[in-house]
Amino acid sequence: MLALTALTLSHFRSHKWAELTLDGRPVAIHGANGAGKTNILEAVSLFSPGRGLRRAGAADMARRTEALGWKLTGQLQAPNQIYEIDTWSEAGAARQVRIDGKTASQIALGKISRVVWLIPAMDRLWIEAAEGRRRFLDRIVLSFDPTHAEASLTYEKSMRERNRLLKEQVRDPAWYRVLESQMAEAGNRLHQARVLALEHLQGAQAEAETAFPTAELELIQSEGTMPGSQEDLCEALAESRFRDLAAGRTLVGPHRSDLIGTFAAKGVPAKECSTGEQKALLVSLILANARSLAQREGAPPMLLLDEVTAHLDAERCAALYDEICGLRAQAWMTGTGPELFSVLGDRAQMLQVTENDGLSQVHQS
Repeated sequence: MLALTALTLSHFRSHKWAELTLDGRPVAIHGANGAGKTNILEAVSLFSPGRGLRRAGAADMARRTEALGWKLTGQLQAPNQIYEIDTWSEAGAARQVRIDGKTASQIALGKISRVVWLIPAMDRLWIEAAEGRRRFLDRIVLSFDPTHAEASLTYEKSMRERNRLLKEQVRDPAWYRVLESQMAEAGNRLHQARVLALEHLQGAQAEAETAFPTAELELIQSEGTMPGSQEDLCEALAESRFRDLAAGRTLVGPHRSDLIGTFAAKGVPAKECSTGEQKALLVSLILANARSLAQREGAPPMLLLDEVTAHLDAERCAALYDEICGLRAQAWMTGTGPELFSVLGDRAQMLQVTENDGLSQVHQS
């Protein structure tokens, strides 16, 4: 099992103070819109590497009235060990992490805690720009490989420097070689990790009996095919310099990748499916991610499902809950009323969030 068995929020978003005791079951959170339900999910998302499910800066997570910073404390039950985790930001400073009382990196956090999520903003995933799909895929990759974020940062930093040279119309090849070598090494790691993650997802979908549709997935490039090796990518970057100089930016590499999905049973591109079908495909991928991690790591990740019942009919909602419980995953789910989770019965813990004068309060039942 991978689950939070205790969670404390201090001066985080709308929660001045909240202390939760949990037992590993799915957690169903209900309350009015704006009460602070999603803020709890965002807190849980910070028990993994990155900026959380809202991709917010550390300063934006603090309660507005005090602006003192914020702190989250959790007890994480992993398959073979219990960890005490603290993560916090002081007055807008960068987020810090401590594991069992010792300062730790976010990569170290990713090695012991895996969190995946589905939020309403993702409902448009199949019809929005490619950047959103890359971000969605990279979050899945990160759940398999915590070092993926490091490779991504290295690639982005080198590309920014290369783009600066391009915008300044620098033509001396010597200025580009080192940056392109760094981009090729990190970019090849990024691409190979994405390909491997897609293989994991496809395998987990093929092996499962589920009420959710299978999605055929393909990683494509907006500018031709992705070079097949580190050396190929380095060569492609060098060959693309004159074209990139005209554009003022880098036009080849994994930052130009796109994730294409197809409703397998119908052979219809995901972007042409109905809203309900698009949501079902997303749920299918999140469940496949969880199944694959459970097989590889011995426990499923924690699942964050914000307003998950939207665009799903009652039958699929019940099927989703059954799959979550079958995986023995601690899924944190939100909805406006307790009736949305009634079929779960005592398989889930219920939390109610209320709001009074901008202050959220959590009630455990």
